Amino acid sequence: MGIPHFLAIPFPIQGHINPLLQFSHVLVTHGCKITFLSSDENYRKLKGARDAAGHGKTIDPNIKFVSLPDGVDPEDDRKDQTNVISTTIRTMRVKLPMLIQDVNALDSHNKISCIIVTKNMGWALEVGHQLGIKGALFWPASATSLTSFNSIQRLIDEGTIDSKTGLPTRNQELIQLSCNLPLMEAAAMPWYCLDNAFFFLHMKQEMENLNLAEKWLCNTTFDLEAGAFSTSPKLLPTGPLMANENNILCSLWEEDRTCLEWLDLQPPQSVIYVSFGSMVSLKPNQFNELALGLDLLKRPFLWVVREDNGFEVNDACEFRGSQGKVVSWAPQKKVLSHPAIACFISHCGWNSTIEGVYNGVPFLCWPFCSDQFMNQTYICDVWKVGVGFDRDENGLISKEEIKKKVEQLLVDEEIKERSSKLMEVIIKNKTQGDQNLNMFINWAKD
Repeated sequence: MGIPHFLAIPFPIQGHINPLLQFSHVLVTHGCKITFLSSDENYRKLKGARDAAGHGKTIDPNIKFVSLPDGVDPEDDRKDQTNVISTTIRTMRVKLPMLIQDVNALDSHNKISCIIVTKNMGWALEVGHQLGIKGALFWPASATSLTSFNSIQRLIDEGTIDSKTGLPTRNQELIQLSCNLPLMEAAAMPWYCLDNAFFFLHMKQEMENLNLAEKWLCNTTFDLEAGAFSTSPKLLPTGPLMANENNILCSLWEEDRTCLEWLDLQPPQSVIYVSFGSMVSLKPNQFNELALGLDLLKRPFLWVVREDNGFEVNDACEFRGSQGKVVSWAPQKKVLSHPAIACFISHCGWNSTIEGVYNGVPFLCWPFCSDQFMNQTYICDVWKVGVGFDRDENGLISKEEIKKKVEQLLVDEEIKERSSKLMEVIIKNKTQGDQNLNMFINWAKD
């Protein structure tokens, strides 16, 4: 048995690149060889983030980076996932076989032995299958969300959801994916909140490709989602991917690390951390309500407002006063592990969710789309380590609601205690995640 050589292929967005880069780094520390395929655009961003970091973080020198064009026009909006998905598949699929051939030619004694993809890149497993290369899925969201997508055909066959839209076929408020999983609102299904049927039909087809993978790796732990792991023998919890990062760069954007120095000046458990991830943008009226709500609290806050929303950066700076700090991007793991953090106002993306619970931080849930509503169900109803916001008659989360819920959470000792206990459980689960990782590496060697 030789050294496994993995070709890692993430969908070209931050929420997929970041965890797969972390996982690749972990594989490197176990002696594996990694070739990481990025889009040309994101490869430039990674190099730019590395250069901006200076003597700080760097790209892992043990990971070989290669890139291909994804076909997305530079003038197009990369938040238009319909366009990015279809264009990426169409463009990269035809170029992948030659790239694999070129990579293998550079080291004929250690050819690519396994392709690892994230969601939306299942077509690469089909290419690998045709070339006789093993395939694995690294799922960047919860195991439960993967179970939901893998249940699409069964839900259609049972008449629970429509075959073309994924919407409930009757006035059905609750769906249970299996007897071991919690009842969830139909609206919590990760395809439900999108504006068109493209994503649902795409994921219906995508699951056929993803089932070519022999292993489904999830950045989660058994005790976080025990019920999900009874639904398929392919599922392996390999999380939490939290440690061993050190100075390895996993972000497309430059992190403003001055916020760590600012946090050092704040009292323990005093700071409200606000971040909605790499894709979500608030509308101006909702942005103003959030800013006013933070101001009403009269507490220190750290607010991440990305540079790709220029009007928000300027407006947020006007509201920060003497109590808040606004940054364009933060070293989130360092932030959430800081003793000054009291709570996390989050969009409930899975990366943010796993990082928050790993550090025992209570949540205020503000989901927008995809699996975020499902994650909120776990945070509020299953783990009970957070609360949600209620919207007014205009669909807004008002400044008064923000103030009320934050103050409610900060004095809820039961939620704080459950958050601390859940953190302990996850840390203990890491041993099982490491065992699954070793099993996966040994499988790739055969």
